[in-house]
Amino acid sequence: MNATNLRKSLKTFYYRLKGGSEKKSSEKSEPSRLAEGFRLGKSKPQVFAYQLVGAKSAKLFPLFNDLDGSIKKSGMKLNFKAYVSTAILTSLLVFTAVMMVVPTVLYFVVNLSLVLSLLFGLGISMLGAAVTVIGFYAYPGYKADSLKRALNDDLTFTAGYMSILAGAGVPPDFIWRSLAQVDGSLAVTDVAKDVVRNVELFGFDVISALETTSKRTPSEHFKELVEGFISVVHSGGSLVKYLRNRSQQYMKLKQLSLKRFSDSLSVLAEFYVTLMVAGSLIFVVMLAVMAMLGGGGFGSLDSRLLLQLLTYIGLPIGSTIFLIVIDMISPKR
Repeated sequence: MNATNLRKSLKTFYYRLKGGSEKKSSEKSEPSRLAEGFRLGKSKPQVFAYQLVGAKSAKLFPLFNDLDGSIKKSGMKLNFKAYVSTAILTSLLVFTAVMMVVPTVLYFVVNLSLVLSLLFGLGISMLGAAVTVIGFYAYPGYKADSLKRALNDDLTFTAGYMSILAGAGVPPDFIWRSLAQVDGSLAVTDVAKDVVRNVELFGFDVISALETTSKRTPSEHFKELVEGFISVVHSGGSLVKYLRNRSQQYMKLKQLSLKRFSDSLSVLAEFYVTLMVAGSLIFVVMLAVMAMLGGGGFGSLDSRLLLQLLTYIGLPIGSTIFLIVIDMISPKR
């Protein structure tokens, strides 16, 4: 009875305290609420964006349904609606900024007519807003692909480490707790921390937490490892034998992936030398000779302008594209 009365007293005190805080918060002035929203936006912009445009843009959320799965698989700790609201608000800000700057520059600097300046500004503003939305749409997919490659690269270490712990008689839940305490640079550490969080904070059992992880992971190989782990624990089989076999399989896959990367890197190196080194040198020499001889360029572009475009725009963009391609196909470790 004492414990029951104590719980009732605490519950009554909690509701009184909650009612008092709601009463105080309702008495806040509108400027203080706005200031609080801006303070919240400084720390969490996506929350501020959802408060600002979330309710007004709710009809647009179904157009971004594919983003929900990408956000979950990317490991980003963001809510779907808040992320979409951030994308919409950012695109509106970009549209407004470009619409204010471009017509002003075209009208006062380039001396175009007002109508043409507004039309060009409208077109560039729409393009900027579209590029912004596409960037927000593609970013979770890029993060999910990066996490997938990082998990695949860590699979050999992960399976081997788990087999050592299982061989020492460590229970399945403590295996994932130990993984959560490994080097933070490993992608599997963050995944294991999510498993431990679901168990300790949200009351999941280990199997349910692992099932949630297998649904959200972008790596098919890691998903197979987790689902096999669950099956072995359910059936009472040998966890040590299963993890050792998985470790050997992932070691072979790692060797094959490194060989494929080496072959792809050699092909990319040949392309880079041919296009960016030899090709650019030939083009620069040709344009320099045409400029000295006073030859024309291509249409309204003279040889000097083409040489400047190649030197200051073409070569940096081409090198950046090669770096992005190499980063996309290279192992993380």
